[in-house]
Amino acid sequence: MASPTPRRFGASLIQWIDSDFSLESPEAIRAQPDGVNLVRCIPFIILHLGCLGVIWVNWSWFALWTAVALYFIRMFFVTGFFHRYFCHKTYHTSRFGQFLLAACTGTTVQRGPLWWAYHHRHHHQHSDTDEDAHSPHIHGFWWSHIGWITSRRNFPTDYSKVKDLAQYPELVWLNRFDIVVPVVFATALFGLGVYLQSAFPHLGTNGPQLLIWGFFISTTVLFHGTASINSFTHIWGSRRFQTDDDSRNNFLLSLITLGEGWHNNHHRYQSATRNGFYWWEIDPTYYGLKLLSWTGFIRNLKPVPQSIYDEAALLNRQNRLPQIQPLSLGSDRMAIENRKSKSVIS
Repeated sequence: MASPTPRRFGASLIQWIDSDFSLESPEAIRAQPDGVNLVRCIPFIILHLGCLGVIWVNWSWFALWTAVALYFIRMFFVTGFFHRYFCHKTYHTSRFGQFLLAACTGTTVQRGPLWWAYHHRHHHQHSDTDEDAHSPHIHGFWWSHIGWITSRRNFPTDYSKVKDLAQYPELVWLNRFDIVVPVVFATALFGLGVYLQSAFPHLGTNGPQLLIWGFFISTTVLFHGTASINSFTHIWGSRRFQTDDDSRNNFLLSLITLGEGWHNNHHRYQSATRNGFYWWEIDPTYYGLKLLSWTGFIRNLKPVPQSIYDEAALLNRQNRLPQIQPLSLGSDRMAIENRKSKSVIS
């Protein structure tokens, strides 16, 4: 566990406001060994301790359902905007629409869109290898779930890896000052609670209560729901495709994360808007994006190619053959293993 010097401690505090501020070059920071940074732990400690505020603010049905609603709405922002747009560009929108998507992701309190996209693209390029920042096979479960975010080397955004996004100054600004939207969001929840206490007292809520339930509790659960894809879907579930990592499909996690649990599907073909490749693979994020496309706000949702379905059918047939001796699959097998593309954006 790395103990920061006073100078580094001060720089880390400034980074809470300006995430691009640093005493060292981003390259030098990324070259450092992994280790838990105490200052980087403070935001997570505050977020989790904030949940204990429920002891003083109690609860109401309105506050409880607000927390639940904000969990699923913001999980959609994580999966539909952070992941399927900024990381993989699985659909298109206008420049203003792109800015709105980025602003929405800010409410999730999961850093900026370019930082998120950079790390996720890096994960796909080096999945379950020593270079993967959050592989449970390489670094262990808890490091893949939360520890990797507290390491200094994972804090800077490598803008050279997200040049398609870094060309937009408004996205860079939201990424650099990633504290702005969460603060505005938390303040708005508090203000809404104050207003409802006065205008609709029968709801039984107030400013502090809505802040605790709508921001702290909902955001904490949202973080762990999102992190479960890093930690669980590379150790728990089934594998339809023979990818060169240990990604897995998991129905339960698909319910928790609105379709992200179909992780093996996604690792096989990253450019599709849907992660649930078949109708029985529940993918609420895809359904939401499909509805949004009908408004014209987003467009050109990318489908799963027929070749991927053909590959899945071939693998399914092979898996049903008697396993008396190793199968010699010849060129078909080689084609399947070599077909996985390392390109994150098609």
